Amino acid sequence: MTQVFDETGVVTPVTVVKIDPNVVVGHRTEEKDGYNAVLLGAGEMKESRVTKPYAGQFAEDVKPQQRLVEIRDFEQECKIGDTFGADLFNDISFIDVIGTSKGKGTQGVVKRWGFGGGRATHGSKFHRENGATGMAAWPSKVIKGLKMSGRMGNERVTVQNLKIVKVDAEKQVVLVKGAVPGRKNGTLILQKAKKKG
Repeated sequence: MTQVFDETGVVTPVTVVKIDPNVVVGHRTEEKDGYNAVLLGAGEMKESRVTKPYAGQFAEDVKPQQRLVEIRDFEQECKIGDTFGADLFNDISFIDVIGTSKGKGTQGVVKRWGFGGGRATHGSKFHRENGATGMAAWPSKVIKGLKMSGRMGNERVTVQNLKIVKVDAEKQVVLVKGAVPGRKNGTLILQKAKKKG
């Protein structure tokens, strides 16, 4: 993340998102697959790393890509081998950003769910636990979906309606207002915002 100043001197915190060349690898059609989508690939692979079964899904003039993503309702007409960059976002003001959140490992209920815990005084013997989890006579079980300790983070997260501050087609970067999910150098999917406001 960094910050930019506008003409009036107001500072805006932004995340710099590098846009790799997105190559059209294939199409999903209503007749064949039951839905319409475009298969995009990013990040060229070394030839020595590509197995024959993996290389089989790419056309002859398309180099194998590390990451593949299907995008439904793709607005632009395209054919296999076409490449898209940061200029795709020139006429878009707000985007949804999809990524994998930072993994935090196994955490207790206080960190994971924000439980208040017990008193911090001496002798209470109840500080950061979750307390009782089920009923006795009926239904005599722990209800499904109860908030308990467990793995936190490392899941798909969508942050909606982030404003695009600037698009630099020369450097192939997009400056997005605010934070995006995931760690540094993680993979993100940027798409036009579905809901406004």
